[in-house]
Amino acid sequence: MPAARAILVTTTLPAEALAARIAEAAIERNLAACAQVQGPIKSTFRWQGAIDHATEWYCHLKTTEDRFAALESVIVSLHPYEVPEIIAIPVVAGHAPYLKWLAGEDPRSPRS
Repeated sequence: MPAARAILVTTTLPAEALAARIAEAAIERNLAACAQVQGPIKSTFRWQGAIDHATEWYCHLKTTEDRFAALESVIVSLHPYEVPEIIAIPVVAGHAPYLKWLAGEDPRSPRS
């Protein structure tokens, strides 16, 4: 059986507590092996034809491709934005024991 492909899913939120809520929900539902909240960050973007600015918080979720659809659904259900950023980035290489743990194949719990 081929190994599960690791991905990093990111989303941005307008408050640290909201980012933490998504992180907690992903871990509770076993949709991510690890979640990190980082911020604040300053974002500049075009929205509805105008340039806008926001202070946001990143939520980084380490998971596998096969969990993406369920994780995306949870993020959308908890996210306050009309069009939330939800991006999955493939992990092209990594420490083999960590990637095995991330995929749920190893019961040891490394630090994120």
